[in-house]
Amino acid sequence: MTLDVREAAETREAPRPRREVTTAFVVSRIAVLAVTAAVLLYAAPPLVASRSWAALAVLAVTAAVLAFLYLTRRFIPAKYLIPGTVFLIAFQVFPVLYTVSTAFTNFGDGHRGDKASAITAIETGSVRQAPGSPEYSLTVALRDGEMVFLLVDPKTKQVSLGTGEGLTGLSGAQVGVTGKVLSAPGLTVLKAPEAAARAQEVSALAVPTRGGVIKANGLSRAVEGRAALTYDAACDCVKGEGDVWKADESQGYFVNAKGEHLAQGWQVNVGFANFARVLTNPTISGYFAGVFGWNLVFALASVAGTFALGMSVALALHHPRMRGTKAYRIALILPYAMPAFAMLLVWRDMFNRDFGLINQFFGLDVDWLGQPSTARLAVILVNLWLGFPYMFLVTTGALQAIPRELTEAASIDGATPWKAFRSVTLPLLLVALTPLLISSFAFNFNNFNAIALTTEGGPFPAESPQVGSTDLLITYTFRLAFGTGGAQFGFAAAISVFIFAIVAVISAVAFRRTRRQEEVYA
Repeated sequence: MTLDVREAAETREAPRPRREVTTAFVVSRIAVLAVTAAVLLYAAPPLVASRSWAALAVLAVTAAVLAFLYLTRRFIPAKYLIPGTVFLIAFQVFPVLYTVSTAFTNFGDGHRGDKASAITAIETGSVRQAPGSPEYSLTVALRDGEMVFLLVDPKTKQVSLGTGEGLTGLSGAQVGVTGKVLSAPGLTVLKAPEAAARAQEVSALAVPTRGGVIKANGLSRAVEGRAALTYDAACDCVKGEGDVWKADESQGYFVNAKGEHLAQGWQVNVGFANFARVLTNPTISGYFAGVFGWNLVFALASVAGTFALGMSVALALHHPRMRGTKAYRIALILPYAMPAFAMLLVWRDMFNRDFGLINQFFGLDVDWLGQPSTARLAVILVNLWLGFPYMFLVTTGALQAIPRELTEAASIDGATPWKAFRSVTLPLLLVALTPLLISSFAFNFNNFNAIALTTEGGPFPAESPQVGSTDLLITYTFRLAFGTGGAQFGFAAAISVFIFAIVAVISAVAFRRTRRQEEVYA
């Protein structure tokens, strides 16, 4: 008994073996700390400038936790889980949450900023040059990264510094014979190409004065004018040009008595208005069901076709008597190795009615992309050619994991090759590949490039030029949200939520059936 106690004590007192610190571990630790420091140094100054203290606190706490985690020898599992979790939140969770939150707003062209920015844009955009107002020679410069105007009075040759806060005198500037400022102390004078590249910022800058504001008229001249529209905080409205536009917080617009609104608005929460628009607007809901039906057919046909073709080729090359399988496999995966967008453009030209290779080779005169039925068949064939190499690769890997003894046992029991495939090989393949088939369905359900680069959604019927015969929900959404009416990000986000819900429900049902199948063949 005494000997057993002594041995147990020696065992407890024995020092633990030290973990071996590998080069890869040290490099990964340095990389994580370096990225954390870089993000902190890059993101902290803008947050301080905008006084986003909550975001700054979250950033500081996150950086402190990561520094503590990777500077200590403990918490080994967390060192591997934290980076993946951070990337998951940054590239998956956050985009989804941001899209959902955007769907409840009117965010888009004319509604990108807050109300104060909208008022500034309305007032500065309505500036008109008053008769007899002064004109200046304009030079664009930068002061500590901020754009400023260098204004030269043609009569007195005096140089003034114009900023968003007002007009001040400037000494020590060197003026050329054309009236342009060549240099100024503490300022970086932009050359003509540099100023032209920032033309939007130049036109947006307004220098307030006693008589109005100074605005750029091109890149070499500035004029002083007055705003035709002015904001009155007492009535929360914009006055001018014989009319009054009152603020409507539900729309994010300044609206007059006739129901007309100014072009510039601000971002507000519109609740379920975007979702209701999808369901109640006859222009949208009238075609939604048809587009959705074709979308399902396209996705299912693409997945079924690519899987059937890829599996058939994989089975043929998997046969033990097959020779030259390496050469065949290299040739068959070439479509998968080519850039998809380039191949889609090539196929679009091949289906051309006048000079396309398909019509010329078979001696046909078919307007493939000009008729609804042939256009739909064409995009499915193109997607089949692009997608079957992927299915061929994954099916080849799955076939190699199935023991040949199972098919041999089926043959001994008297099963024909077709029955052995249907009863043994195919069920085992489906158990392994169903998750990939579901992901392929989700991809093809939102396969924007396959439609946009071949048919562009057409052909379009004369009575409905807004929706084409080959439009998927994603291309239909893009045309509605970013067409001639300008960018409507909130509306696009609402339809994206609908698409996400549809794909999620279909995928959930498919995964449930997959689990049942796994239980049967487990």
